[in-house]
Amino acid sequence: MTGAFDPIDFLERVVQLPSHEDVTEMREFLCETLREHGVEPTVDDAGNVLASRGRGEPHLLLNTHIDTVSPHVPYEREEGVIHGRGSCDAKGPLAALLAAFLAVEPAGRVTLAITPDEETLSTGAHALSLDFDACIVGEPTDLDVCNAAKGRFEGSLAINGENAHAAEPQEGENAIRDAGRVLAALEGFDADRDPHPELGVPTLTPTVIEGGSATNQVPAACRITLDRRSVPPETAEGFAEAVSDHLDSNVPDVEATFRFTERETPFLEAFETPDDERVVEALVGAGAGTVRPFTAATEASYFASEAPTVVFGPGVLADERGAVAHGDREYVRVEDVERAASILETAVSSLLG
Repeated sequence: MTGAFDPIDFLERVVQLPSHEDVTEMREFLCETLREHGVEPTVDDAGNVLASRGRGEPHLLLNTHIDTVSPHVPYEREEGVIHGRGSCDAKGPLAALLAAFLAVEPAGRVTLAITPDEETLSTGAHALSLDFDACIVGEPTDLDVCNAAKGRFEGSLAINGENAHAAEPQEGENAIRDAGRVLAALEGFDADRDPHPELGVPTLTPTVIEGGSATNQVPAACRITLDRRSVPPETAEGFAEAVSDHLDSNVPDVEATFRFTERETPFLEAFETPDDERVVEALVGAGAGTVRPFTAATEASYFASEAPTVVFGPGVLADERGAVAHGDREYVRVEDVERAASILETAVSSLLG
């Protein structure tokens, strides 16, 4: 076993490892680090890195991911700030979680579960089958405790019309014109919904529209891609049914069919954990900031269906200048990583003491 784990040294090294296309090198380094500190990890068939310390109950799960979005942004450090892809999403949170995982002497059991593809399909998280009593998911929350998040669903509306010559448009059914009517109807989709007390109102955003194949022909087909950010208690299936009913009522003469985008894993559902759950109180008691919702979808959705789950970590999604996570100026402050590690160590010790 080597000396005490240094989260900043670890973070500086892993930010320099590209993991936007292939996480192999990053995963190998993580496993090597665990072994150097006396913990033998396993890698399951889905590419998750799993490691546990202690035994019995309660059982606390610590999770984050090692993949990053493209393109890779080179590492740089200056004036107490680490720049580079993954510095805050989510290698900074990983460094803090790993520090706490290695430091505590649990009376129960703590498991580290690090997933390989959170930024894409979450096949790693979906493949996990673990019994646990609470979960902390590492993401950039600016050291706040995020106990709720919107879900994200994606699908498309196929609008069917009938071809005709553009010189005789009345002889066909223009799917693009009908798409305009559908979009107008969707503006009122959430009009009667009450805001969620923490997450506010859900959103429904058309993001892509495709239609037509010839400049002199009435188009017979048009497709609109929809992005849905849901709030509890809405589910994916409930949303699909509601969209269909809404269009049947508001544009009954338009043939529009909604289908979810095909994917290997379930969509990320909205979740909320009560403020008085122990995992929330433990982090706040250890010095974490405000209890609030997280503004992005995360794999916490999968874990929250099993046990109380919160999102916590150093770094921010955006600052006063704009995007940080996923942006070309991604960074995390050294003092925030160190503070996150200290808060997590205290909170984990409290939960497993």
